[in-house]
Amino acid sequence: MTEVFNQNVKAESAPEEPKRNPIAKGLDTFAGWFGFGSKSSKTRRKVFYDVITYIILAFFAFIMIYPFWWMIAASFARNRASMLTTVWWPSALATENRGGSFFYHYSNIMRIMSNNGFNYWRVVLNTVIYSIVPVVIGLITSTMAAFAFAKLNFKGKNIVFFYCLAAIMVPGPSIMIAQFCVYSELNWTQNGLSMIIPGMFGAIMTAFFIRQFLYGLPTSIIEAAKIDGAGYWRIFWGFIMPLAMPAVMAQGILSFIGCWNNYLGPLLFVRNNDWYPLALVVSQMNTEAGEDTNNAPSVMALAVLALLPVLVLFAIFQKTIIGSIMLTGSKE
Repeated sequence: MTEVFNQNVKAESAPEEPKRNPIAKGLDTFAGWFGFGSKSSKTRRKVFYDVITYIILAFFAFIMIYPFWWMIAASFARNRASMLTTVWWPSALATENRGGSFFYHYSNIMRIMSNNGFNYWRVVLNTVIYSIVPVVIGLITSTMAAFAFAKLNFKGKNIVFFYCLAAIMVPGPSIMIAQFCVYSELNWTQNGLSMIIPGMFGAIMTAFFIRQFLYGLPTSIIEAAKIDGAGYWRIFWGFIMPLAMPAVMAQGILSFIGCWNNYLGPLLFVRNNDWYPLALVVSQMNTEAGEDTNNAPSVMALAVLALLPVLVLFAIFQKTIIGSIMLTGSKE
C-alpha cells in the first residue's frame, strides 16, 4: 500500500513535458535523420558529412574529367560544326557520311598528316626519342649529382649546391633566346639534337629531389663498401642506384610526361619539319585545319592518341609516384 502511494506522489510531482508545436516536432525529427536534431546520433551526422564530402569531390572530379571526355566525343564528330555542339555524345557521328566507319577519323590521321607534309610514324618516333633518351641518361646524371651532394664531402659542396638551387629561380623563357643562338651555331635546330643533348646533362630539380631521398640512406653502407675496397663508381651502381630506385622511377615518369607533352621547346628549337614531335604537329595541324573543313575531328583524334600513352603510364605508376614523393618528404 505504501509503495503504491509513493508511486502516485512521484507521478503527481513529476513535471509535465512541455507540449511542442507539431511543425517544430516534425522538423526536429527530420533534422534528426541527418544528425542535427535533438535526438540525433553521431553516426548519422558522420554519414551526412560523408555524403556532402563525396558530392563535392564528385563535382570537382567531373569538372576535371569532362574536358577529356569531350575531346574523345569530338574525335567522332562529323565536322567542326558538330564538334561545337558536342555535350555528352557526338551530335553527328562519322558514320553518317563516311561509309559506315565508326573510327573513320582515327584511320584518317595518317592521310591528313601526309597531306600536311608529316609522316605519322616518324613523328611518333621523334616523340619517343625526345622522351626516352634525355630522360634515361639525364636521370643517371642527376642521380650522380645527387649522390655527390648527399653523401660525399668535398670542398665547396654547399656553395655549388647553393648556386644550383639559385639557377632554379631563373625563369626559363628569359634564357631561351640565348639557348636558341647557341643551338643554331651548333646546328642542333635542324636535326633534333637541341631536344636530346641538353637533357642528357640532367636537371637541377631532379637532382634535388633524389638528393633529399639519399639523405635518408645510412652512410654506414658507403663506409662498409669502402672498407671492402669498393670505389665510388662501384658504390654508386651497386648500392646507391638500387636503393634510390623509387625516387629515380618517380622522377623518370614525371620527366617522361613532361618531355612527351613538351610544346614550347620544339616550337623554338626545332626548325626542321622532319623532327617535329606529336605536340607540335597537333598544334600546327589544328591551325591549318581551318574553321570550315572536315579534318578538325581527325586532329582531335590525333590529340587523343597523343595523350593516351601518358594517361596509361600515369595510371600504372601513380602509386609509385605518390609513394616516392611522400617518402622523400619525410627524409632529411
